[in-house]
Amino acid sequence: MKVHRAEFRAAANTVASLPPPSLPEIAVAGRSNVGKSSLLNAMTGRRGLARTSRTPGCTRGLMFFEIDGWMSLVDLPGYGYASRSQSERSLWKKLVEHYLSTREQLAGVLILVDVRRGPETEEAELAGYLDSVGVPYAYVLTKVDKLKRSALSQQTARIRRAVAPAIALPTSSENGSGVDALWRWMRAAIETEAEE
Repeated sequence: MKVHRAEFRAAANTVASLPPPSLPEIAVAGRSNVGKSSLLNAMTGRRGLARTSRTPGCTRGLMFFEIDGWMSLVDLPGYGYASRSQSERSLWKKLVEHYLSTREQLAGVLILVDVRRGPETEEAELAGYLDSVGVPYAYVLTKVDKLKRSALSQQTARIRRAVAPAIALPTSSENGSGVDALWRWMRAAIETEAEE
């Protein structure tokens, strides 16, 4: 899918500062060093839409990006070894859980996983939480260009077995592979949410 217009809409650091819901939303979650910003930029064809940094954990709060006037991508704060205080991470957790459990426009969540590492405890906990609140999700395997073809095939198969029945979509921000499949999953999730 070609994105014609992608623009920053709002940032929210507290529940009170969440923007009024309007368009369907897909949230993007993952570790601080998984390549969220790079993937968002690759998905939208806008190199500077989401801020990339050599220092993981730069996303503070929820970042809302409007896509072609029909949906919003929501960049969630990275988790893992983000160099933020315990109190700040606790506030993020409360904000993110409130958003995931109460946002009526939320049609689905992309859980980003570095294909070389596979899903770990945090990803399993997030998936379990999403199951508990009834939010659809897909695993997105990032940085597939970092593995040789045979190793990638074996690792992708291993991850897919581990996360079944959820789906796992391999992607690369470097060459754009898998991005169209992501858009197809998101469009289907939004259409399903609209029907319900």
